[in-house]
Amino acid sequence: MAKTEDLFKKVIAHAKEYGFIFPSSEIYDGLSAVYDYGQNGVELKKNIRDYWWRAMVQLNENIVGIDAAIFMHPTTWKASGHVDAFNDPLIDNKDSKKRYRADVLVEDYVAKLDEKIEKEVAKAQKRFGEAFDLEQFLATNPRVLEYKQRGQEILSRLAKSLETDNLADVKALIEELEIADPETGSRNWTDVKQFNLMFGTKIGASADASMDLYLRPETAQGIFVNFLNVQKSGRMKIPFGIAQTGKAFRNEIVARQFIFRMREFEQMEMQFFIKPGTQQQWYDYWKQTRLAWHLSLGLGEENYRFHPHEKLAHYADAACDIEFRFPFGFKELEGIHSRTNFDLGNHEKYSGRKLQYFDPETNESYTPYVLETSIGLDRMFLAIFSNALQEETLESGDTRTLLKLPFVLAPTKVAVLPLLKRDGLPEKAEEIVNELKYYFTVAYDEKDAVGRRYRRQDAVGTPFCITVDHQTLEDNTVTLRHRDTMEQQRIAIPELQAVIAKEVDMNQWLRRLGR
Repeated sequence: MAKTEDLFKKVIAHAKEYGFIFPSSEIYDGLSAVYDYGQNGVELKKNIRDYWWRAMVQLNENIVGIDAAIFMHPTTWKASGHVDAFNDPLIDNKDSKKRYRADVLVEDYVAKLDEKIEKEVAKAQKRFGEAFDLEQFLATNPRVLEYKQRGQEILSRLAKSLETDNLADVKALIEELEIADPETGSRNWTDVKQFNLMFGTKIGASADASMDLYLRPETAQGIFVNFLNVQKSGRMKIPFGIAQTGKAFRNEIVARQFIFRMREFEQMEMQFFIKPGTQQQWYDYWKQTRLAWHLSLGLGEENYRFHPHEKLAHYADAACDIEFRFPFGFKELEGIHSRTNFDLGNHEKYSGRKLQYFDPETNESYTPYVLETSIGLDRMFLAIFSNALQEETLESGDTRTLLKLPFVLAPTKVAVLPLLKRDGLPEKAEEIVNELKYYFTVAYDEKDAVGRRYRRQDAVGTPFCITVDHQTLEDNTVTLRHRDTMEQQRIAIPELQAVIAKEVDMNQWLRRLGR
């Protein structure tokens, strides 16, 4: 646990030191669970968003995008169920005065059981070597089966208690499991209470004429209320999808784990409108399609897993998460939900407007079902960043800090470094910068020894460094250094754009994804 905490502290420190993420309003001592993206962070975030958008919208003829307003008519949130049911179960520790999400305390307890399973697997792998059969071991080892069954029983009980709003049993479960305050070890808990997560605000020029509004807690409802606008103006035929990225706001009382859980965050969502009765087919399709998108970034298949929901939301008939192995364990990265016709049906009910689709093939009208994929952009950023941060020991015995970002997402694709600040080398380097900047984000650095400059670029994840030296002036070639291998090759300046594009260009990555 201490090792994990140290790794996470390094992630947070590196993000700040190298201009990825800063605490918001830091000169005023910050604002809890709110963060600003720095000069490198905003580029990485933009690249993640673009990679999602182009894979989702550009590569699918039947998916289009919108950008709905953050402010929506307040009845929207009554129809969606957020006014009555958008709550978190909170519990306070009487001794430490700390507040926690009761369900997360229980889930963290189960996560420790998963860690015990992983330790059993590691011991068995060491004992049996190449003869080790992971699948058989997980299916037959008594201790593993005991941990699995225990975890399933706990999560099933928690889900049932939350579904029936039996908060007394949630507290009883915490007490039975002897769950203690993570910071102090105290087990002196209050009762569990529900807390609504929406931020309230007002709109209007005067107090008398103002209307109570909410900052949207999700982006999905902006898609649902525009369903007919998009369908009719785009002459869309079912099945079709509407995608959107944008800010959402939740008054997280127990915000923690850096940018994993924030009060202001960004979502990337796609709502796929389908014919009733086909939801299982599309649920399976989007599970595999979204996992393939994640795996295309090369973060390691072993770092992902599907986690089916024990407790289904009031609108769903199937739901699962794609979980990622963060420094603090497996946690939700993306949700895939079969939402039935709850959303469109409720908006029909509350607005009095028909939100139906006329199917020319069957000559009937119906309220479409919806299959949702929803991913937190900030969580995706954290998954990529924490996975990429590595320390390597070199043959010389020195260490280097390496941000091994997928090339397609790196904030800066290439750095141009004149070997010396004289003899015409900076001028030649600037010529290269001015040519390449139309294709890639390019950095120019002439300060310090070239080795130190390489280390700076490694630390921000730049895939390639171009070194301009005296030979460049003689034969118009430069040294191209590869971030991950540190290998160097001599290459003619006219060939640079094509060689670099083959590795970093988003079009190349999308082509591989589309196969």
